[in-house]
Amino acid sequence: MTSGHAAATSPWFVRPPSTDPAARVFCFPYSGTGASAFSAWPDVLDDTEICPLQFPGRENRLGEPHYDTYENLAADLIGPLAPLLDRPFAFFGHCAGALPAYETVLRLAELGLPGPDRLFVSGQPAPHDAGRDRMLTMAEPELRAEVEEFVRGRGIEPRPDMIDMGMSVLLRDHAAARRYHRAEPVAVGCPVVVLHWRDDPDVNLDQLQGWHRYADSVDIRVLDGGHHEFAKAPDELRRMLTRWR
Repeated sequence: MTSGHAAATSPWFVRPPSTDPAARVFCFPYSGTGASAFSAWPDVLDDTEICPLQFPGRENRLGEPHYDTYENLAADLIGPLAPLLDRPFAFFGHCAGALPAYETVLRLAELGLPGPDRLFVSGQPAPHDAGRDRMLTMAEPELRAEVEEFVRGRGIEPRPDMIDMGMSVLLRDHAAARRYHRAEPVAVGCPVVVLHWRDDPDVNLDQLQGWHRYADSVDIRVLDGGHHEFAKAPDELRRMLTRWR
């Protein structure tokens, strides 16, 4: 069975991965979102295939049980992921998506499976600092207002039913984020590239320094734009995602 066919029926992938890319980047969405967070990204960057992951409990997997913890999410992802680790690959996780990406790297190592050549983490403090996210302290009305503002910022007038659905996903994702606790860093066996967005109002450069404890090689890069600039796949980010091999 080829790797593309192996993943063709997996709900973790919004499209069947190709059987012959030179490399792959697996993309982990942030809280409240799914694979559509990467809808503006190309399917392929040079000869590197972009593989957005679809977590259960959202979008086309809305009817499936929520993963509850990042550790569960990582454990459940291993099976669908394993057939696709036959060539160079990297993980990209934005905001809270960086945390299950990190946990998946640890789980792969525990199982003796190939690990990524790079772990890209974007706009997210290190795991032992993860609980400081201001959105995790918000009451539901505050969160709803934040979601409505986010939707309007993308030129869409938020309908109540759309916001209700988004909130149901976000609240469960935030519950998982609150459960996550890693008191002490556990290093990964690959270089980590930490991306800071220059105009990010919620995460500053100092808050990202904790990642230096998670790998022998940690490179912190500053890119132009705000917290959600990654979604536009800006040129500087594209270059980083194709030059790690």
